[in-house]
Amino acid sequence: MKLHNFWRSGTSHRLRIALNLKGLDVEYVAVHLGKDAHLTDAFKAINPQQLVPALDTGKQVLIQSPAIIEWLEETHPTPALLPADVDARARVRALAAIVGCDIHPINNRRILETLRKTFGADEAAINAWCGTWITAGFDAYEALLASDPHRGRFSYGDAPTVADVYLVPQVESARRFKVDLTRWPLISAIDQACGELEAFRKAAPAMQPDAA
Repeated sequence: MKLHNFWRSGTSHRLRIALNLKGLDVEYVAVHLGKDAHLTDAFKAINPQQLVPALDTGKQVLIQSPAIIEWLEETHPTPALLPADVDARARVRALAAIVGCDIHPINNRRILETLRKTFGADEAAINAWCGTWITAGFDAYEALLASDPHRGRFSYGDAPTVADVYLVPQVESARRFKVDLTRWPLISAIDQACGELEAFRKAAPAMQPDAA
């Protein structure tokens, strides 16, 4: 399999974590967003949406990280990234959606470039924008963690789930945009626990071959 991705992309980061947790090796294909490599005709032929990541399985090209992660869970069910209990699965999916639906989409590169180029936002404004939505999402995530009697070392229980796959790249993004993480001790503890696992360490942006 070939993974078309960018080292600092949060969606690429989450997919790298999921692939590592599943024990799958892929060929790393760098798509340099800073040099507009995603806007070329060559990449458009791979992903008409011109976004990363895209996973070429050899039979098809999968796009959109939530869909790819679900595909991985269905085609490589062990180790599971979702709990067996249906109510627990809903909770884990909701935690992941806080990041995947409500934080990341309005803080991703397309949005930030529009704020810079169209609305004249400087880096202080960009950091404030990102901090606003990260704070709103992390406040809710932290509250859900605090109210969960089944909470363990990770977002749910004592093994990483899809929720952690989504959370850790967003924590990395929070650091990038200078958000003070001390506000969320439970999230910080989970990030630390994930950082002790090779699957998460290998997926980190700084560890990628195209890292700048």
